[in-house]
Amino acid sequence: MQIFSCPNCGAPLYFHNTGCTCGQQVSFDPDAQSMQLAGALCANRGDIGCNWVAETDGLCRACAMTETLPDLREPDNLPLWETSERAKRWMLANLARWGWFTPADTGARPVFRMLSENTAVGQDEVIMGHANGLITINVTEASDAVLAERQEQFGELYRTMLGHMRHEVAHFLQLRLLEQHGFAEAFRALFGDEREDYGAALQAHYANPKPADDWHITSYATAHPHEDWAETIAHLLHLVDLLDSAAAADLALPDGPPHGYDAYAEQDTERQIALAIDLSIAMNHVNRAMDLPDLYPFVLTQGVRKKLAFAHEWLRRDGRS
Repeated sequence: MQIFSCPNCGAPLYFHNTGCTCGQQVSFDPDAQSMQLAGALCANRGDIGCNWVAETDGLCRACAMTETLPDLREPDNLPLWETSERAKRWMLANLARWGWFTPADTGARPVFRMLSENTAVGQDEVIMGHANGLITINVTEASDAVLAERQEQFGELYRTMLGHMRHEVAHFLQLRLLEQHGFAEAFRALFGDEREDYGAALQAHYANPKPADDWHITSYATAHPHEDWAETIAHLLHLVDLLDSAAAADLALPDGPPHGYDAYAEQDTERQIALAIDLSIAMNHVNRAMDLPDLYPFVLTQGVRKKLAFAHEWLRRDGRS
């Protein structure tokens, strides 16, 4: 993510800022990828601090994608919805750098259901997932306490709300890409046939989970080609954003990235992965000085890198179609 500037005084502003210390109120324009003088404000600005410019029926592009809200009669759900929408905006702003869901992109948009396990009438079961363009997000995991519990429960230390957003939107991106000539055949040659029985594959995975291997970045990626793709996309977005954010903060190693580096303009996936891994190793070392977990502990084998390069090529190319 970039670091932005106040249009009034030039002071640094960060992605979620609604105003500057100079007193100027601002809004984020996802097409210009910049902070603007506050004009048409998203209708959700007061409720959840949304700082994007309004586009449709008073809502910004990101908020307009949300079809269902959590039960706001339960007061704890408002801050959980706020945190979840913030992660969604971050993910969408990243994808806009490749042209996805911008005015130039005439394809379908995902629809989000933001649900909570906690309602005014008691507990409800919420299963995160994607089905034919509809993405269900369990905002309950925006709670630090619940997230820590689920990380322990599922053995996923790096389970985060932003990670959920990236994983679930990847399923939607696959639907869009399957409409493109040549994608299905190339995908199946590398990831396998996504038409295989998904339910049966997940049952087999949960009964006997396999570890990550030379061709799968996580255990869950081994379950089915759909999940292999979603995990690959999520990690691609992690790595590109890591590199882009570091470059924006002028963090670099002697061998790169250079000042002003735009990670979303990079076409050489192998170079990008090498830069991101070198940077993450250095930051892992810094984290250990604070007794914190490694920033990015995953091993990227040659098979996984081949899948990352495939995903990188298609996301950069077809976000503009």
